[in-house]
Parts: sequence; structure tokens; C-alpha cells
Amino acid sequence: MANTTSALKRVRQTEKVTSRKRSQISSLRTAIKKVRLAVETGEGDVQALYQEAVKAIDSAAGKGLIHHNKASRDKSRLAKLIASAK
Repeated sequence: MANTTSALKRVRQTEKVTSRKRSQISSLRTAIKKVRLAVETGEGDVQALYQEAVKAIDSAAGKGLIHHNKASRDKSRLAKLIASAK
């Protein structure tokens, strides 16, 4: 465990940031799963869910939570999935 005051503060800051990032990444994954589920079951507005997922992906990439190449890959895969379901 940390001994100095600055090290203890760093531990507190890291816990806060990690918690925030986990929450944002979790919501990103949930948005992607909603699109996949809607395509599989054929229920719900797939285009609206896709737009929400793209917004979440772009937001995560902009904040540095995921790499921009991963963001592009995820969006491409979702678009391909929707196109193949039509």
C-alpha cells in the first residue's frame, strides 16, 4: 500500500477515473448488444439503435476509452450486420 500522501491521493484519483471509465465502456457495450439483439430478433427500431450505438462509439473514441480504429471497426461491423439482415 502507498505510504506517502501524494501516493494515497493518486490511488483515490485512479479509483475514481477507473470507475467512470468502466461505466462508460459498459454503456458502450450495452448499446452494441442492443443493436445485435434487435437484428437477431427483428424487434425494435434497428436504425435508431444503430444511431445510438454509433454515438456511444464515437463518444468513447473521442474520450480515449477506445482506439479510433476499434471505433471504426465496431461501426463497420454493425453496419454490415444490419445490411445483411435486410
